[in-house]
Amino acid sequence: MSDYSYFCGIDLAKNHFSLHAVDQNGKVILHKSVTRSKLLTTIANMPLMRIGVETCSGAHYWARTLNKLGHDARIMAVKYVIPYRTKGKNDLNDAVAICEAVQRLSTRFVPENPPSNKPSYRYIA
Repeated sequence: MSDYSYFCGIDLAKNHFSLHAVDQNGKVILHKSVTRSKLLTTIANMPLMRIGVETCSGAHYWARTLNKLGHDARIMAVKYVIPYRTKGKNDLNDAVAICEAVQRLSTRFVPENPPSNKPSYRYIA
């Protein structure tokens, strides 16, 4: 299935992030929301895991940051997460669906963009 024993789904938002993590047997080891300032300390204290995030404006930044901590952060399109959402749409349920999708072999991931790939804009007067 995977080289990782733990999997985590993070629903990124502006100020609060929802996390859901399971072990390889599906046992929930984390299911909570944290603030932006506490996300890195929470993830740093977890065992190495594959982490999934949905594509959004900050997804590449967070994937790079989580990869620097030694985790395997993967970005995925929303269309691969939607089939795994079993309850109403809210942030914690989205994190559960992301966690489920990141474990599947059929999920296609978005390649991570390095910071040098930011678009350069020119002002023309």
